[in-house]
Amino acid sequence: MKIILTGSISNVGKPLTAELVKQGHAVTVITSKTERLMDIKALGANGVVGSMFDTGFLTDTFTGADIVYLMETLDAVGGDMMDPHIDFIGGISEIGNNYRSAIERSGVKQVVHLSSIGAHTDKGNGFLIFHHNVENILRQLPESVAIKFMRPVGFYTNLFAFSHTIKTKGEIISNNNGGDRKEPWVSPLDIAAVIAEEMNTPFAGRTVRYIASDEVSPNEVAAALGAAIGQPGLRWKVISDEQQLDIYLKIGFNPQIAKGFVEMQASQGSGHLYEDYYQHKPVLGKVKLTDFARDFAAAFQHEE
Repeated sequence: MKIILTGSISNVGKPLTAELVKQGHAVTVITSKTERLMDIKALGANGVVGSMFDTGFLTDTFTGADIVYLMETLDAVGGDMMDPHIDFIGGISEIGNNYRSAIERSGVKQVVHLSSIGAHTDKGNGFLIFHHNVENILRQLPESVAIKFMRPVGFYTNLFAFSHTIKTKGEIISNNNGGDRKEPWVSPLDIAAVIAEEMNTPFAGRTVRYIASDEVSPNEVAAALGAAIGQPGLRWKVISDEQQLDIYLKIGFNPQIAKGFVEMQASQGSGHLYEDYYQHKPVLGKVKLTDFARDFAAAFQHEE
């Protein structure tokens, strides 16, 4: 099949590209950076340079494809998260509308959309609201367009953000509730595997699939990471939403992003974020917390 991938060769895009090429598909990867073309070619795929804000480019690239894979991230808006004037959520909705227009104009009938946990609601999910918004935009496409919405849970790789406080304070610090209540985490490798599987199974209507690798508590996360880096006493310290917001704003985060992170983390802690997930719980993937802990330790040791 001819498959178009947006999102370049990111944490998910790189293993997904490699797997689809291995399966014999003709894969084209859209990137915004010319310097990525050689890396894309090395994976056996074709690379094209363009912008998610250029509907004409998207239409031309999507035309003739059997499947188009869509994704959006905060980085996709192309701005600095420290810039207080950028409307990241609005910018991502613009990308979603561009995708919808390009799909209609190109005639694509099969779409896989990388959404997220939290996309089931427009309340209490923080900046994850942009996934909810884009899902709704894509649902406005004609019924003849089949869409598979992929909703991964929190990425293990998000835990790299705690490296600084571990090094400087000897703790993981978050406004997530902490404690022993388990919550789901996922590896990009398992996300790529599920997406590749879905691309090779029939499309019909609009479907949703959650993706997770392991279910562990914050205390278990701290124990696993601590053991891997040689700090067995590492603990997960809980602070208030107000304290967390103050930290983000002092760092210089865009206020929309700072407030969005705090609300999302609070929703994790309360369990609100996972309500729909547990009603549609998936089979867990292969990459467990202990596997990621080894990667975390390798990166942790190489940081200055």
